[in-house]
Amino acid sequence: MSFDFPQDWPAPTAPKPIVIIGAGGIVRDAHLPAYAKAGLKVLGVTDLDAGRRTALAQDFAIPFTYASVAEAVAVQGKAVIYDLAVPPQAIASILPALPDGAAVLIQKPMGADLAQARAIRQICRDKQLKAAVNFQLRFSPMMMAARQAIAAGRIGTPLDIEVHLNIFTPWSLFPFLLPMPRVEMLVHSIHYLDSIRALFGTPLGVFARSLPDPRAPGLAQTRTSVLLDYGDLRRGVMSLNHNHQGGRRFQSAWFRIEGDKGVLMIKLGVCFDYPHGEADELWFCPNGGEWQQIRLTGSWFIDSFMGPMRNLQRFDAGEDAALFSGVEDAFQTMALVEACFDAMALPAVPLQI
Repeated sequence: MSFDFPQDWPAPTAPKPIVIIGAGGIVRDAHLPAYAKAGLKVLGVTDLDAGRRTALAQDFAIPFTYASVAEAVAVQGKAVIYDLAVPPQAIASILPALPDGAAVLIQKPMGADLAQARAIRQICRDKQLKAAVNFQLRFSPMMMAARQAIAAGRIGTPLDIEVHLNIFTPWSLFPFLLPMPRVEMLVHSIHYLDSIRALFGTPLGVFARSLPDPRAPGLAQTRTSVLLDYGDLRRGVMSLNHNHQGGRRFQSAWFRIEGDKGVLMIKLGVCFDYPHGEADELWFCPNGGEWQQIRLTGSWFIDSFMGPMRNLQRFDAGEDAALFSGVEDAFQTMALVEACFDAMALPAVPLQI
């Protein structure tokens, strides 16, 4: 059985140059390497920290730096794509400075909570922005292939989707998370919830618990359990532990996707020995058949970061009819995350003993 599905979003025919707003680590480690690989030109960068924007421009041969978003907009207008890579709480204050009708890629999450996401969505509507959110896992080669395989009926009727992580995440690399009241689901497993939506659709409701761990002192949550309600046919589960101390042997990070005709297994390679990572993997087994590994064209980091920008470029140029991770769709992922946090406040059913 053929498994020859496209794994990369098609490149735009005549891409616009990019102006990056924010010069933090994710831009250095993922955005700029991915754009270089995709052949996309970064024309300028702005950041509140003059030293940081200057250093980024020097290190990546970016021609122009701007002291503010207003300066960048005054010079470039709508002739560029804006890549907004700032903390979630800053998004709503920056979007109004962009030109009406501009194309902008917004770093995930879409605000720190659903109220901020709703405000961001309204700004994008009012200004008629061509706006997408950088939920890039759904654009990774493994997820692109898996989504098309499900749509093509390779696993039959979808029945089960499970995300299981038992890994060691070096939280010391992310000190900015320490004061945040929402950590694991908002900044990490939001990727999985978004990809579950892309693969299986939006659930009807959720039950969730996300907990701290004494092995990760100071962090609000590093362990999460989520049950996704799809009604009586489909089942969705997430079980995540970021604090495993037993070494590599029994670590795991995978999606299991089963239907009545077959099963897909997806290994999230970047989760192992982060940030070094291992190779992503995609496996397929038809019922009663043999497991076959599907060759991947790239990885979550950094290849998936090409997809959202390519899709936005093509949508801006009229080559794509829709944004795969547009703000309207991304808002549904934010609503799912918010429902998980709301579910944490609900009491469990007590035992009647």
